[in-house]
Amino acid sequence: MTMNTSYGNFFAVVGPSGAGKDSLIDGARSLPNTQYVFAKRVVTRVPGQVGEVYDSCSLATFLNREQAGEFLITWQAHGLHYGLRQHLITEQEKGKHIVANCSRQSIAALAQRVKKLIVLSIDASPMILAQRLHHRGRETAQEIEHRLQRETAAIPPGITVVHVDNNGTLAQGQQNFMNALQGFR
Repeated sequence: MTMNTSYGNFFAVVGPSGAGKDSLIDGARSLPNTQYVFAKRVVTRVPGQVGEVYDSCSLATFLNREQAGEFLITWQAHGLHYGLRQHLITEQEKGKHIVANCSRQSIAALAQRVKKLIVLSIDASPMILAQRLHHRGRETAQEIEHRLQRETAAIPPGITVVHVDNNGTLAQGQQNFMNALQGFR
């Protein structure tokens, strides 16, 4: 049995709420789909919310799926459970680059499960973050303030982190993001 050494990169996209992670990921979907797999998260959120495209499920279903080993990684944030499916490992082993919206708190565990992990940290100023969260319309002003003041987990040492500026226009942010992705092919 020969070992496959042509793993693709696993791009874990992190950043505070409102940084534009989903918008930047959506813009990168124009990259060749033969090279990139865009992970679809499973979230215990009601279906049809504004923002990312995700698979919704109840908490009980999520916990059952987690217990059955369906997820590569799971985490909790803002009262919700999030998961990335195991199949992403198979895709990475085939040489495809995985692009996944993650949480900083999941990076240490993810680093133990995947090869060639690269963290893309989406950066935006606090003023921009507040404006985007308000425009998104999913939270009250108090909830937005809580999100902006939340402490974030540090990225463990030894993991490659690339900062992607998303303070400008959507087109500029998407170009910066695609440049970061393509810089590691």
